[in-house]
Amino acid sequence: MYKIDILERTLHFKQPAGTSRGVYTTRHSYYLTLTSDELPGVEGVGECATLPDLSCDAKPEYEMTFRQVCQMVEQMGRIPYDMIRAYPSITFGLETAFASFFDAAKKQNLSVSVPAGMENLTDLFDSPFGRGEEGITINGLVWMGTYEEMLARLEEKLQAGFHCVKLKIGAIDFFKELDLIKRIRDVYTQEQVELRVDANGGFLPENAMSQLEALAKYDIHSIEQPIKQHQWPKMAQLCRETPLPIALDEELIGVNVRSMKEALLDTIHPQYIILKPFMLAKKKDEKFGEIAVLLSEDKGIKKVEATIRRLLSDHKYWIPREFLHVDHLPLTETGKPKRSILL
Repeated sequence: MYKIDILERTLHFKQPAGTSRGVYTTRHSYYLTLTSDELPGVEGVGECATLPDLSCDAKPEYEMTFRQVCQMVEQMGRIPYDMIRAYPSITFGLETAFASFFDAAKKQNLSVSVPAGMENLTDLFDSPFGRGEEGITINGLVWMGTYEEMLARLEEKLQAGFHCVKLKIGAIDFFKELDLIKRIRDVYTQEQVELRVDANGGFLPENAMSQLEALAKYDIHSIEQPIKQHQWPKMAQLCRETPLPIALDEELIGVNVRSMKEALLDTIHPQYIILKPFMLAKKKDEKFGEIAVLLSEDKGIKKVEATIRRLLSDHKYWIPREFLHVDHLPLTETGKPKRSILL
């Protein structure tokens, strides 16, 4: 029988995290530790947390639902996927706990009974990254702030050795943000520093195209969510006419039914999609990488960015191994991956 212990914590940002939706100063998280009477000394760790005004499951009843679901898992011995589809962060935290539990048992050469429908959670750590043999290149994120603050943060990222930098834009004067980007390009070519921007829906539909055209002059890799979500026709027009590749982010959050996901992609035809497992719903037996490939297959999407940033208490990231190396993806007849996974 499984047992779940819950540790509640409020995390404080070292500096305010500004987005076009507001400023985050704290993050409330629930850490769960999974153990079993049958395997003493083996435990798995997961984290369940939402982002207010962004996560689809950031609801007043979240804590009550979370604790009730944990009790159900203890009684049932498995994750009730269908019942918690509307709570992707809870699904993700539980999967993380079970995945690390199975891995811990394997390292101790102990056999463990895997609940039906959860076989995809085994061996997720069996990869060069999971074994600590290789790292993963990530971008340096520059949060919104004043011009001076963003410039200082940018220079800090570049000095730290980042070759890909993502700027949060849409909060201060757009022309000041353009000036900041111009200063980067005056010093660094696109081969030296890859620039991405994230508007978090901060552009108005009537101004978005002219802003995209202005950004495109500076060799920007892509822009995330230029306008607010739930404006499919307007977003589709932007994706058709944009001089700058567009990635959907918030647009995908809360779209929990497969047919609706397909309708969204068929309508908008974005160049990229951003996948955040703790915000996107999945069914049992599905691997997140498989969802990415299935959703992007035949949709004209160039690449898929997997943003998997849930840090466990033992300082290891839980990353489905199909995201770690391109050669883990299904191959076409030419021997090349069907989709590139961009981290």
